[in-house]
Amino acid sequence: MNPDFWRRKKVFLTGHTGFKGSWMSLWLQNLDAEVIGYSLAPPTEPNLYELADVEKGMESIRGDVLDLEHLRRAVREHRPEIVFHFAAQSLVRRSYDDPIGTYATNVLGTAHVLDAVRDVPSVRSIVVITSDKCYEDRGDQRAYRESDRLGGADPYSSSKAAAEIVTSAYRKSFFASAKDETAVGVASARAGNVIGGGDWGADRLIPDVMRAILDGRDLLIRHPQAVRPWQHVLEPVSGYLTLAEKLWQEPERFSESWNFGPNESETLSVSTLLECLRELWGPGLSWQFDDGAHPHEAHYLSLDCTKSKAELGWEPRWNLNSALEATVQWYKAYQSHQDVRLLAQEQIRSYQGMLTAPQLSRP
Repeated sequence: MNPDFWRRKKVFLTGHTGFKGSWMSLWLQNLDAEVIGYSLAPPTEPNLYELADVEKGMESIRGDVLDLEHLRRAVREHRPEIVFHFAAQSLVRRSYDDPIGTYATNVLGTAHVLDAVRDVPSVRSIVVITSDKCYEDRGDQRAYRESDRLGGADPYSSSKAAAEIVTSAYRKSFFASAKDETAVGVASARAGNVIGGGDWGADRLIPDVMRAILDGRDLLIRHPQAVRPWQHVLEPVSGYLTLAEKLWQEPERFSESWNFGPNESETLSVSTLLECLRELWGPGLSWQFDDGAHPHEAHYLSLDCTKSKAELGWEPRWNLNSALEATVQWYKAYQSHQDVRLLAQEQIRSYQGMLTAPQLSRP
C-alpha cells in the first residue's frame, strides 16, 4: 500500500459509521484522502464513529443503500474516484430474526451501490466488502480458497454469497468491456473475524467480552470450540486499500475476489482466544458456557490467502497477540476516558509503518 497514492484521492464509503467503516475512514483521513461517507446512523451505542469523532475529518451523508435515488444523487454530486462498499447487516444471529431485511440490505443494497456508480465516469476502483462466511460450509477443516463454492446455511451467510454473485454479474455486464483509460476495476474482498478497539456489535465475541468486563459480570459463551480466523481490523483494511490501488493500476487483472485473513497459526478456537485475552487484560474476565438452544453457525472457518499474498503483495503484519494487545489497549483507554481518536490514529500509524517490514511485529 502506497501512502502517496491516496493523497487527495476522492473516496466514497458506504457504511462509514460502522466498526470497519470507521477504521477505514480514520486511515483514509491519515492518508490525506478526501473522504465522503454514506451511511445510516451508527448501529450501536456506544460506537467508534462517535467516540473517535470520525466525522471530524470527512463529509458524512446520512442515507440508506436501499434508497437508490438518494444514493445516486450523492455519488453523482461528489464524483468519487474510488468506492468502498461496507454497508451491510453484518450479524448472523440477527439474520435469523430479520431474514428479509438482511437480504434486502446485503443483496439489493450491493446492487444499488454498483448501479449508482456504473455511469459515473470519475470512478476507477470499486471494492465490495463481503465475508468469509460467503463460502458453502463443507464441514471439514480445510481453509477456503477464492475458487471454492459459494453458499450459506443461514440468511446472513447466504446473503453474502448472493452479494458476491451480484458483484460478479455487474462486473461482467457493465464494467468489463472497457480496455482503455476508462476501465473500472471491480473486486470483492472476503475477510475473516475482525477484532479491534471500538467494536460494540451485538453477538460478537470481543464486544461481548468488553461489555461483560465493564458491567462486572460473567460472559456467556455459545460455542467455545468454534474456530475462526481472528485478525485485527487493520489487517483486512490494509488489504482493501492495497486492492483498490491495484484495481486503479490494472483493472482487468485484479477484478476478482480476494481473501484477507490471518496466517494459519492464528486460526484458533473461541476458548483459546479468551485465555489469551484474559492474560492480557488481567482480573475481571471470566466466562461460562451457555448451553441453551442457538441457531446454526459454522464450527470451523479459515481462509487461504495465498492468492492475495502472491498477487497483491499483501500479508498480515500483526500476530494474534499483537492484535489482542492493540484491542485491549483501546478498551482500557476507553474505560479510563482517554482520547480514543488519538489512540486509533496512533495505532494506524504504527501499523502503516510496518507495511514494509519483512516479518510480523508488535504494535
